[in-house]
Amino acid sequence: MATPIKEWSKLEVRAVVRFLFSKGTKPSELHKQIAETYGEGAMSRSRVYQWCTWFGEGRTSLGDEPKSGRPKTSTNEENTTRVGELIRCDRRMKIREIALKLEIPKSTVHEIVHDTLGYRKVSARWVPKMLTEDHKLQRVEISQRLLQRCQQDNGDEDTTHIGVGPG
Repeated sequence: MATPIKEWSKLEVRAVVRFLFSKGTKPSELHKQIAETYGEGAMSRSRVYQWCTWFGEGRTSLGDEPKSGRPKTSTNEENTTRVGELIRCDRRMKIREIALKLEIPKSTVHEIVHDTLGYRKVSARWVPKMLTEDHKLQRVEISQRLLQRCQQDNGDEDTTHIGVGPG
């Protein structure tokens, strides 16, 4: 018995089915040979029968047929770019407004904004979730200035242990 081929593609296996079927091999024998050569997970018995039926009806294409109906998602590169541009133009724009303007579902806009682009709303503005080093430095500087102001306003009082809550 031969060693199964570990790396294969669906198109490769389909080509083998087409070749062996055209040579007159029965689907049951064909499945057995594919399982021996490519392993059990290459193609199920019912799928071998289905492809043999299609090739018997005159099909020549090995690829998947185009699916009819609505695409599974509108989260694509073009929509992501368009949403990103709108947010950069007006950071106060709402998801509903973006969806209406671009004529795509609100759920898709939400997914693009939060998951793909990584924005979140802060004070009614879209801001990136990831802080850059500059942003972090700015926060430290602002915090230090606020602490100095607080110390100046309180005079001699010790404000180095400013805490939250009782006590």
